[in-house]
This record gives sequence, structure tokens and C-alpha cells, in this order.
Amino acid sequence: MTHFETRSGFVSVVGRPNVGKSTLVNAIVGKKVAITSSRPQTTRNTIRGVLTLPEEGVQIVLVDTPGIHKPRTALGERLNTLVYGSLAEADAALFLIDATQAIGPGDRLIAERLQQANVPVVLVINKVDIADKDKVLLQLAEASSWEFDAYVPVSARNNDGTDLVIGELVAMLPPGPFFFPPDAHSDQPDIFLAGEIIREKYLARLREELPHSLAVVVDDMETDDKGLLRISATAYVERDSQKGMAIGKGGSMIKAVGTEAREDLERLFGTKVFLDLRVRVEKDWQRSDEMLDRLGF
Repeated sequence: MTHFETRSGFVSVVGRPNVGKSTLVNAIVGKKVAITSSRPQTTRNTIRGVLTLPEEGVQIVLVDTPGIHKPRTALGERLNTLVYGSLAEADAALFLIDATQAIGPGDRLIAERLQQANVPVVLVINKVDIADKDKVLLQLAEASSWEFDAYVPVSARNNDGTDLVIGELVAMLPPGPFFFPPDAHSDQPDIFLAGEIIREKYLARLREELPHSLAVVVDDMETDDKGLLRISATAYVERDSQKGMAIGKGGSMIKAVGTEAREDLERLFGTKVFLDLRVRVEKDWQRSDEMLDRLGF
């Protein structure tokens, strides 16, 4: 019989929009591999974060999925398909619910899908640092009827309880070789991470209407002979009025976003960065399959 010294597996991180999935993935990995924002549907791709515990011979590959929601556009349909696809390939699942909100139809739909998926599930009640304790107990009581494998209250933002989550996942992983080198933290290429960081800075500053209409594509990324990393990126919006918002009065918005993104990018890549950021209108890109393909969805 072949004996594996190591254990590894893919863990699908699921939940309704804005329950803190990306924040939890970053906390578990110990590095920023997914962007976060208070806006729903910040995550648009299944981003893999990798945690390797060499001394235990364990590698956990976290698949941070977009929030499951009622789709209204072609983009929404694709996001839900991504989630269900990631569940089909998972060795285990982390199901997040928000401690500050009552369990709703969206949570019950996901619980039902997980029961059908037939994978071990850790139910995580997140945001316990800002929730009423009685509410948390009520949620635990209601969620216990789903009969999942483990229930863990956490504060992903404060990195509180994440060790317990890791412990539960380690016990669920099958024997097998590592999928990534031990020093890897994500499977995303640098060009994708750079675009996501720029988008995160926009999300933090824009009003209700624009976030869903905004996509960022890095067109070019190269280091010049002086060691300066030159990044050219385009922020796509759907209407001319949105272009004005994305640029800001006298260029104030694009300048602020560019400065904040450049500082984060320099930290991420450990080198000086020159960022050339432009804004373009691509009408109704969320509804265009051709444009969604071009943007990498």
C-alpha cells in the first residue's frame, strides 16, 4: 500500500455576499490574497489562498468564492456557476454566516446545496466581535439542525477563532501530495492581483451605483532596466456619467486611487512601482458575454 506522508485538499469557502469570506481567507493564509470591501460581490473570481503547515505535513487550498445571490445579469449567473463548480471539486467546505444578521432564505439555500454536495462542512459564524451574544446562540441552535461536521464562532477581522477553523479543516483533509510549493500563498498571477488591488481602492471610495459597474484590467506589467515596475491598467465603467465619477473632479478620484494602489502594490511586490491608470467606457459590459470573456470572467 502506498503511504502518503502529507495531506492536502481544496476547501470551498461559501456564503451569502458580504459575510466576510475574503477577510477569513486572508486571516487563515496570513497574507492578503483576496480583496475586501463592505460592498457585496467584491469577489468575482474563485481566488485560491494556500496555507501550508510543513511541520504537520498539511496543505489547505482555500477557494474563496463570490457570494451566492439571486442573479440579475450574465455576470451574476457566471458568479453563481463558479460557486457551485468549486463545491463539486471540494474536499471540504467552510460555510460562513453573519452573526449580526438572522439566518435567512439565502443561508438555507446554501445549507441545502452543501447537504447535497456530500462534503464535510465547517459552519463558521463570523463577526462575533460586533454581534449580540444571544443572537449568536440562537443562530448556533438553528444551524445545528443542518447537522454539519463542526461549528466555530469567529471574528475574521480580528483573526480570532481562525486557529480552531484550521484545526477542524486539517482533520478533514485526505492523504495526498501538496498542490503548490510550500512558500506559495495564492495561485493568482501577479497581473490579476494588481488589478484586484486597484479595484479595491475604488470600492472603498465609490458610491452605491458604481461598484458593480467597475472592472479593472491590467494591460501591461514589466520591470524596466532601473528595477522600476511599470504597470498600465484600465478601469472599465458602463456609462459616460460613471467615467466622470471614476476620474473625479480635476482628476481627484483617479489620483487618490492611484496613490493608494501604488503603495499597496509596492508592499506586495517589494519594489518601486509606476502606475499608469486610465478609465474607459464599455457600455453594459456586465450583460455582454463577449466582454465578460475579455475581462476574464
